[in-house]
Amino acid sequence: MRNDGDTWDLASSVGATATMAAAARAIATRTDRALIDDPFAEPLVRAVGVDLLTRLATGEVPPNDLVEQIWIDVAKVRTKFYDEFFFDATTAGITQVVILASGLDSRAYRLPWPTGTVVYEIDQPPVIEFKTRALAELGAVPTADRRVAAVDLRDDWPAVLRAAGFDSARPTAWSAEGLLGYLPPEAQDRLLDTITELSAPGSRMATESKPNLQPGGEEKTKEGLHRISERWRAHGFDPDMARLRYFGERNEAAPYLTDRGWALNHISIRDLFAANNLPPLNDDTMRMGDLRYVSGTLEPELVG
Repeated sequence: MRNDGDTWDLASSVGATATMAAAARAIATRTDRALIDDPFAEPLVRAVGVDLLTRLATGEVPPNDLVEQIWIDVAKVRTKFYDEFFFDATTAGITQVVILASGLDSRAYRLPWPTGTVVYEIDQPPVIEFKTRALAELGAVPTADRRVAAVDLRDDWPAVLRAAGFDSARPTAWSAEGLLGYLPPEAQDRLLDTITELSAPGSRMATESKPNLQPGGEEKTKEGLHRISERWRAHGFDPDMARLRYFGERNEAAPYLTDRGWALNHISIRDLFAANNLPPLNDDTMRMGDLRYVSGTLEPELVG
């Protein structure tokens, strides 16, 4: 069970979800390179060393029921959404990027960043250290000025970010990918407030937004997560996924950000699937279809 002072690495607790996401990207890259091309996903999963995830990432074990196709398709559209968000932001002239809870995200190494772009990655020190070392051992070289802020988001991460060179007077492109559901409700609000406070007019933000579960929805979601965990447990990997998330009432991210001056665009998982010619969501017991990807700009006239 998560608690306020818990710790993790990329093979345990919530940290393992970053490795699971990278394994899904590796599978997706292998099967649909037209939508996603993450050449670092597979070797990073191998470096973490979780046996089942390594065998899935390398193709030694087929996904079958271990990783349902919907999760692979979500990896495709989610990666593409954030890739395009950063492309649009930097094309518009933003040269300062912050990736929150960066995990095994390799965008600082694989995206064609414009000259002069600074990419800040924030995550716990062991996670940052591991990924930096693993990519160096692979001979990977950042395609931007990559700077790290090795700090827990529960600590004073803005101070560490500023110490790495972050300038709150410059517009920033922020991403909080796959993050908010792993934060307590009050920590989510605090994070979004801090991002807003650190953002100059014209800054951009991308994240996911999901309405609160309807009566009975929490139990159904936990049942679905338990079923997934049981399948993985039979193969020697026990993520116990239902215990990694924080449930209960919370502010929905999109309206919360809108109230703080962000002008957002919304697109649902269903629409992303349709736009990328992927099969529709039919059996949606996890209510993934309710998830919306949001991105937008902090409006100058609303700041302050």
